[in-house]
Amino acid sequence: MSNKTALITGGATGIGKETAKKLLAKGVNVVISGRRADVGAQAAQELAAFAKDGAKVKFVQNDVTDEAGVKALIDGIVAEFGALDYAVNNAAVSLETGLLPQSDSEVYKKMLQINVLGVYYCMKHEIAQMQKQGGGAIVNLCSIAGLNGIPYASTYASTKHAVVGLTKSCALDHAAENIRINGVAPGATRTEIIAKQISGADENIDPKALETMHPMNRMGNPHEPANAIVWLLSDEASFTTGHILSVDGGFQAK
Repeated sequence: MSNKTALITGGATGIGKETAKKLLAKGVNVVISGRRADVGAQAAQELAAFAKDGAKVKFVQNDVTDEAGVKALIDGIVAEFGALDYAVNNAAVSLETGLLPQSDSEVYKKMLQINVLGVYYCMKHEIAQMQKQGGGAIVNLCSIAGLNGIPYASTYASTKHAVVGLTKSCALDHAAENIRINGVAPGATRTEIIAKQISGADENIDPKALETMHPMNRMGNPHEPANAIVWLLSDEASFTTGHILSVDGGFQAK
């Protein structure tokens, strides 16, 4: 994977940041994007220590809900590094839990904009670039909520089901173009989002229940889905496309 270039949206924290570490250690140039300039700049500084074989890391402030900004981000990567070999569409939010009749319509719209339209915009322009250069690999973050109904999470789950649909359908559309498109579906993982929810900020979240819903009786750690993402991007997964890889402590096996 050395001398390749990757984009990771939402790459300054959690699973995105762990993925960046692993790619940099393999000699991949990594561009992380996100909305928070201070967090992104700090992450890029920390990530530089993991770079091998001359790999570079940089942060670009970007909002995935801005299509023109997404295109400019990708064009900038190509101008600087020559190609976009890998893309990890990781940026997402979970803004509320509860029953659908009591949900906030404006909050749901924001989740749709980031979790669905954000992935759509990124894939649209990532695939177009990969078509120009003759191939590439994309991994979308899908979640167990994209494969199952999850109590008190109907709005979030619906956005992740949409990402699964985009992943599988686009994989079929571009399978003959040397563009592989897969997804990773983590179980509950100790990311910034989960940390906030289990801190007591969300009355619908029971920290113990988050652990016991997985047959392994624990939550995942960010490096675990990151391992799966890196494998799916690599040539070791050269005959794998349209697949949603569950990294969920056995949840999907139930």
